[in-house]
Amino acid sequence: MGSPNFIDYVKFCSRSGRGGAGFLHFHREKFIQKGGPDGGNGGRGGHVILRGNSHHWTLLHLKYRKHVIAGDGNPGEEQDRTGADGKDEIIDVPLGTVAKNAETGQVICEITEHDQRVVLTPGGRGGKGNAHFATSTNQAPQYAQPGEPGKEEWIILELKLLADVGLVGFPNAGKSTLLSVVSAAKPKIADYPFTTLTPNLGVVSYRDDRSFVVADIPGIIEGAAEGKGLGIRFLRHIERNSLLLFLIPADSKDIRDEYRILLNELKKYNPELLDKKRVLAISKSDMLDEELRTAQAKELPEDIPAVFISAITQQGIIELKDLLWRHLHN
Repeated sequence: MGSPNFIDYVKFCSRSGRGGAGFLHFHREKFIQKGGPDGGNGGRGGHVILRGNSHHWTLLHLKYRKHVIAGDGNPGEEQDRTGADGKDEIIDVPLGTVAKNAETGQVICEITEHDQRVVLTPGGRGGKGNAHFATSTNQAPQYAQPGEPGKEEWIILELKLLADVGLVGFPNAGKSTLLSVVSAAKPKIADYPFTTLTPNLGVVSYRDDRSFVVADIPGIIEGAAEGKGLGIRFLRHIERNSLLLFLIPADSKDIRDEYRILLNELKKYNPELLDKKRVLAISKSDMLDEELRTAQAKELPEDIPAVFISAITQQGIIELKDLLWRHLHN
């Protein structure tokens, strides 16, 4: 995912179509001077519809689209004919997209399946023609309904990546390097913080042609939940992950403390994240000899399974895959 092309947040004005007016008309033809009412109903206004599309992975195509406007319904016609419905406006979005009302923040829907369709902004109903109002006591109604107006609202779309495993760690912990080793993903890698500015997805091949998906998000720093660093913008991408893989480098001053800080940031952002399964990987372990590793193992957090790995030497990579698969399916 190139950073200029990955857009996970857009805001636009959604306007559905007005319903068509009902028709006021009486049947007229040769030899029939006073036929009954035959004014048809108006067509409904067009909906604004969200549609899941598994071929999209970003909201880039909506970045510069500030207004989405559906068509108006046509008025009813004589001979009790209903007017045509307004043209629906269909917006294709990647799986994992959440739609919210911009003013209230209320979640309208979540798109998680290919070709899933949800009416985002419904069109106005068409008005009833005078034929609808004819009764035994009122055989010639002189009125028809106007169509309902469409609805206009500001909508926010947020993309939350769908992945099995979410990588969590401080900047420069080796997350992108690990992703490039265990999958075919090619994230940007460099020896400085915040190399990763956009989320990356990688499919990890496992035994017997099985696989799972790993998401790498920009590094978290203390205070991220309050907006420090890259802030909370990318934390939402791990809300859908089944398992969180915490990555802390072997040269950390205090692995237990770093783990505590990371957990605390997740808790402040969304306490439900702490209910997810967790695994700890100590990266850059090729720097440790056997004595240092044994000593460091005694200082690891006790409430999380851990493994020492090195993306450079491939040390512990198979063990890590086994551990992740086991926790994903237990």
